[in-house]
Amino acid sequence: MKESVADRVWTRYTSRQRWWRFFSFLIIAVGVSWSLGTIDIVWPWVWDAPAQIGDLFRRMVPPDVSNLGTILRVLIETLNIATIATFFAVILSLPVAYIAAQNTTPNRFTLWLGRFILVSSRSVNTLIWALLFVAIFGPGVLAGIVAIMFRSLGFLGKLMGEAIEEIDRRPVEALQATGASRAKVVLYAIVPQVIPTFFAVGILRWDINLRESTVLGLVGAGGIGVILQSAIDTLDWRTVATVLLAILVLVIAGEALAAWLRKKVL
Repeated sequence: MKESVADRVWTRYTSRQRWWRFFSFLIIAVGVSWSLGTIDIVWPWVWDAPAQIGDLFRRMVPPDVSNLGTILRVLIETLNIATIATFFAVILSLPVAYIAAQNTTPNRFTLWLGRFILVSSRSVNTLIWALLFVAIFGPGVLAGIVAIMFRSLGFLGKLMGEAIEEIDRRPVEALQATGASRAKVVLYAIVPQVIPTFFAVGILRWDINLRESTVLGLVGAGGIGVILQSAIDTLDWRTVATVLLAILVLVIAGEALAAWLRKKVL
């Protein structure tokens, strides 16, 4: 007997899909359980964590504002690190983005060279770059600037390269048909199309760098992290609270400024 439409029961997943979902969740659960089992976790410390957090917050209140002038000075230094590093990273990322884009790279070698630079930059964390450059330049602001610049190069170059690959080819072909040089093609056909992305990505990266520059001092690369690390080492929790509040204000102000600038650009 043929089944009528009224007798059919709608289900979100077929029987096969339900089994696939079950086995997928089972594999994930087994993987998470195995990962937790391989980590050396002292569970009594985990259960005691809420009490320790409460005790730590009590030690931080009220924040110590006696050295607020020094904190503000180092906060400005942190802002300068992020701004200078972003400026140089943007400049250096332009030729890398040009050779990493498939539609503008001169040949296969330059294509893979550009992509190797982008991957190398993004695969190393900012703090690792900072440790490396502290060993080269010594502790201080210069190591922090170069570390953030190298880290930003891959981010900016990748997004700019993707923007170049998505341009409208018709202006490029029109200029090439007139016999324009490669430099003129780039200047008059490519740059006008990617300039909004250029500013938007640069502003976004500055916002990210502002946050990353706050922790560079933990490895001796300058910025407000130096004071934070010193206060933690000496168990000066009231100063730690002041530094954390200063970092919070800086990050929120940077986020607001970046959002406002991106609205003006886009």
